[in-house]
Amino acid sequence: MTSCAAPAQPSVAATDLRVIRGRKEILHGLDLTLAPGTITGLLGPSGCGKTTLMRTIVGVQRYRGQLEVLGHAPGAAAVRGRVGYVTQDQAVYTDLTARQNLRYFASLAGGRGRDLDEVLDVVGLTALADRPVSTYSGGEAGRVSLACALVADPDLLVMDEPTVGLDPVTREELWTTFHALAERGATLLVSSHVMDEAFRCDQVLLMRSGRILATTTAEDLLTSTGADTVDAAFLAVIADSEKKPEQKGGQR
Repeated sequence: MTSCAAPAQPSVAATDLRVIRGRKEILHGLDLTLAPGTITGLLGPSGCGKTTLMRTIVGVQRYRGQLEVLGHAPGAAAVRGRVGYVTQDQAVYTDLTARQNLRYFASLAGGRGRDLDEVLDVVGLTALADRPVSTYSGGEAGRVSLACALVADPDLLVMDEPTVGLDPVTREELWTTFHALAERGATLLVSSHVMDEAFRCDQVLLMRSGRILATTTAEDLLTSTGADTVDAAFLAVIADSEKKPEQKGGQR
């Protein structure tokens, strides 16, 4: 008799997810699933709700609807040490060196931490590791924030535009690291406004104005729209979404 393994529990599962600030709805009833061991690209223009969605998943934004992160409510004590979050803003101690920052964040992870020198090498900071972060450029300081998230070896890694301002070599090395993390079973959610990064992801969520317009892959997106580039395909998806209200009720 053969037994079938139960499907893996999603790392993130949301149904009718909404965020409301004051009288304004920021996220409009999102449904999404992130599977273990995958990389999901969250693509869309600035101001479309990408950061709000990420903040909701890591547990720092109030929401309505249903949302589970690693089988628990977002921000629950049971998952805090298993979720890494890289923001666009610096989230490190600038009076400390990169190595000291990593050592501190590794201590918070207990026995889950990765080798500090390995992480410094991955983000291209080995030569700067023992200088105070206050002496770094903006891009270099951003890499320290990324390293502090990587050193904890999280099960879920949420990153808000982690490759902005990086040179092509470092960007390529980071994506190699992201794929290695996914192969080890981690789930990654990576936001970007660089559409070509969709080809590096297992799944792509296209966002605009607080809504997910499509859940797809880069290849399927090009096929379904007949476009030559992801940018052109995204514009085609937007145009199609704007036609639907007319088809349903004649309203724009």
